[in-house]
Amino acid sequence: AAMSRKGVKALVDSLTRSDKHFNKSEVECLVKLFDTLVARASSDYAGTGFDRTMFRDTLHSAFGMTDDVVLDRVFSIFDRDNDGSITVVEWVEGLGVLLRGTLEEKMKFCFTIYDLNGDGYISKEEMFQMLKNSLLIQPADEEPDEGVKDLVEIALKKMAIILCWSVPFLLQDHDHDGKLSFTDFEKTVRDENLLLEAFGPCLPDIK
Repeated sequence: AAMSRKGVKALVDSLTRSDKHFNKSEVECLVKLFDTLVARASSDYAGTGFDRTMFRDTLHSAFGMTDDVVLDRVFSIFDRDNDGSITVVEWVEGLGVLLRGTLEEKMKFCFTIYDLNGDGYISKEEMFQMLKNSLLIQPADEEPDEGVKDLVEIALKKMAIILCWSVPFLLQDHDHDGKLSFTDFEKTVRDENLLLEAFGPCLPDIK
């Protein structure tokens, strides 16, 4: 059922106060877009939200985000209660970080995207998977995996140079498994912002 005008106004006021990324008129637009998407989506969530498919289609058409692995990870970050549906609050607050996030928010967002198993580290395997997914491999390439492995090594070395002034990153890694913690990632990105998306694009390319 559609929300009353009074209900919509209260919702917009509440979201404008709680989410500092958007002004009131922007929140109103996002709520209207949310209602449109819910109306188009299946009725599984009784008009309270929309599912993964609608979410992926929307981010694809609005922001040109095409990587299925990244879109699934973004959905998981937006869907904070993990019920398979995006509510209006999750929608506005998620877009706040995605479109207007501070460097701190974007670092946490990208780190969470790359940390595929949620253990608090980005492993070499996770870097490999993310880079493999984000690269357009030509069919003529015999062994694309080798190229991706090289990129992982280059990315690790870049991180090492910035973090440790040319002392190899893996010397600090007692298990020698090439894992990056959020602290490592944060230090690196603060020194070189371009490494925010070092392991594949996960933010909209908005000029």
